[in-house]
Amino acid sequence: MQTEFTEEQQVDSEETTLSQLLKVSRIVLRQGIDLLDNHITSNDQLTVHSQYLPGSTIGKHLRHSRDHFELLLECIKSPPPHVLSYDVRLRNTPMEQDRDAARNALLETIKHLEAIVPGADPSTPLTLQAVTPFLQEFDTSFGRELWFGALHCVHHWSMVRVIAGELNIKLPEDFGFAPSTLVYQGREAPLGKAKI
Repeated sequence: MQTEFTEEQQVDSEETTLSQLLKVSRIVLRQGIDLLDNHITSNDQLTVHSQYLPGSTIGKHLRHSRDHFELLLECIKSPPPHVLSYDVRLRNTPMEQDRDAARNALLETIKHLEAIVPGADPSTPLTLQAVTPFLQEFDTSFGRELWFGALHCVHHWSMVRVIAGELNIKLPEDFGFAPSTLVYQGREAPLGKAKI
C-alpha cells in the first residue's frame, strides 16, 4: 500500500536536520521577542527577583538562553578543534535590564543562526567542557548542541513563566512547554505538531 503525503509533510520530509533545528531555534527565540513586545510592559519587569526562584529575573533568563546559542555559534565559527563551554558567560548585560536591548540581542542571535547554521554540518565534532564542579569533557556534535540550545531555551522560558505569573503577566499557553509535551497533549502550537 502506497502512503500519500500531504504537501506539508512532503516539504517537512525534504528539510534537513539543520533546517529543522534552525526552525525550532527561531521559534523559541521569537517567543522571547513576543514576550518583550506583547507581555512585558516595563524595563522594571525584567529585573524583579522571583520569590520562588531565588536570584532569578526574567532578564537573566533571556540573557542566559541567548548565551547558549551565541557560545555554540562562536565555537563552530572557530577553527578546529571545536571546544565548547557553556560556563563562559557575560553577566549583567544591558539585555537583562532593557526591553529594547533584549529584543535587539535576540534578533541578532536569530540573524547569526540564519547566517551560520545553513552552511554547517550537523555531525561536526565538538568537545564540550563542563564544570560539574570537576572539569569534564564530552564528545558531542554541532547538531546535538543546536538541539540542546533550543531545548535549554524552552526550559528557561518555563522559569520565565513562573516569574511572569508572580507579576500577574499572562503568557501564551504554549510558552515554556517542551515540544514533546505539546505534541503529547495535542496542542495547536508552532512546536506542538508532530512531524514524524
